[in-house]
Amino acid sequence: MEHELRADADGRLAECLVAPGEAVQAGDPLWRIDPLASPQSAEGADPGPAAQTPTEREDLRRWRERMAFVADAARPEAVARRHAQGLRTARENVADLCDPGSFIEYGALAVAAQRTRRSEADLIANTPGDGMVTGIGAVNGALFGPERARTAVLAYDATVLAGTQGMRNHQKTDRLLGIAHDQQLPVVLFAEGGGGRPGDTDMPIVAGLHVGTFAAMARLSGRVPTIGIAAGRCFAGNAALLGCCDLIIATRGSNIGMGGPAMVEGAGLGRYAPEDIGPASLQHANGVIDILVENEAQAVAAARQCLAMFQGVTQAGDPPEGALLREVLPDSRVRSYDSRPVVLGLADGGSVVWLREGFGQAVHTALGRLGGRAVGFVASNPQHLGGAVDADAADKLARFMQLCDARGLPLVSLIDTPGFMVGPDVEARAQVRHVSRLFVIAAALRVPFFSVVLRKAFGLGAMGLSGGGLHAPGFTVAWPSAEFGAMGLEGAVRLGYRKELEALPEGPQRQALFDELLARQVAQGAAIPMATTLEIDAVIDPAETRDWLLRGLAGARVREDRPARYVDPW
Repeated sequence: MEHELRADADGRLAECLVAPGEAVQAGDPLWRIDPLASPQSAEGADPGPAAQTPTEREDLRRWRERMAFVADAARPEAVARRHAQGLRTARENVADLCDPGSFIEYGALAVAAQRTRRSEADLIANTPGDGMVTGIGAVNGALFGPERARTAVLAYDATVLAGTQGMRNHQKTDRLLGIAHDQQLPVVLFAEGGGGRPGDTDMPIVAGLHVGTFAAMARLSGRVPTIGIAAGRCFAGNAALLGCCDLIIATRGSNIGMGGPAMVEGAGLGRYAPEDIGPASLQHANGVIDILVENEAQAVAAARQCLAMFQGVTQAGDPPEGALLREVLPDSRVRSYDSRPVVLGLADGGSVVWLREGFGQAVHTALGRLGGRAVGFVASNPQHLGGAVDADAADKLARFMQLCDARGLPLVSLIDTPGFMVGPDVEARAQVRHVSRLFVIAAALRVPFFSVVLRKAFGLGAMGLSGGGLHAPGFTVAWPSAEFGAMGLEGAVRLGYRKELEALPEGPQRQALFDELLARQVAQGAAIPMATTLEIDAVIDPAETRDWLLRGLAGARVREDRPARYVDPW
């Protein structure tokens, strides 16, 4: 090592008192300096450090040049092609998601593992980051503070080798997922890309089936919130990671599939355009996509809103006008209606996010806030199958309960159902197994559960929608319009009084008896008789529903004696 020795004062070196290589002791004089007789003339004066022109260190200059290739500005043609498709770059999406100045990037200098087939200059210029941007940034920091806002962000770069998964790319992913697991950070994944990449040659790998990326992503389920975003084409390995996420947000122009065109053709199944495989319209209808949006800007906004539901309590939003709930239901007890305004009439203004609306439409599921606290809303949908719960609706609700339970969100169920869907065609779809998930999952819930019966609550379906039975929730209350029964009341009359009805000729006389018996059943199964026998906890004014829920939430706690579990991908 070389060490600089400074003189105590200005002067000229008159004599060196030691020779090179000579050992010295602490305090030994090393030189003799003659003081200057007079200040140096301006002509020969040392200008001093302040007057010198600074020069950049060579290592710093090399770093700066290399980092220039990482930024979008260094690749204008690739960026232009991306924008021409109506899409954004990975870095543009990350910048939009994270609070300004908060993102710290991991692995920016990585390049594809293809040095045996491409030059170093080519790799630096054309494979920056090995096709992926990874790092940690703050999301919603203004609402929740820097600690709760920290989020792991992974964005496949479709402008680099079509966003495929290379070996360095996997290493970067594994690194960030490991940090997210250890530090319990939420994860947002921009998943666009073509899956595994066969062209990496620098590592002695045959199939690459040993990589831990997929297990690492799956390990986060139930431990931290995970949100996946798909725009453009998302196939194979990229789609597998997307499918592990708690929530999937996708643009209308996206395609999602476990195999892209090349894989389909390789399997001997024919040639298809990418747009023919897993279009967003299909994946929204079959339940893969939770939130369908127009573009990436809306996708990022939805991700921020959903992530906020898992980050903590906020200031209570504007309360809706509770009296409007008195007018939501139609006067006829058999008229269908849109139940979503009930949710909007309970939640803080502007807080509701509808999930999986294209699938299992007999129930609506949504995230929202009550008094600033995030909750999960479930609402029967009388406009689809009369609100009867079929296999799809049961799967949708079962997974939603798992999601809310994993994230500690209380559940509010708004019930108007004739029960579980029945019939030979329904049973052919394994209805028994699907609907029974509601009972099994609800029995293990850690989070508070509250039920409000709006109108019909019949049979096992009503029990499934109330967490296993009307006494399973923290409370079960009913609006005055509610009616209850072991099965649909019309059906109960037809079956229970078949003999009496068939004894009369078909026509007005038989119909009159039917109407009389049905009126009796409706009166017996009304809300007030149910409360009288303590089968429900109270009958309330619809306008007071929000206040009931707020008071229930005030004393509700997550049961810590029950461990959180993973969230089923389906």
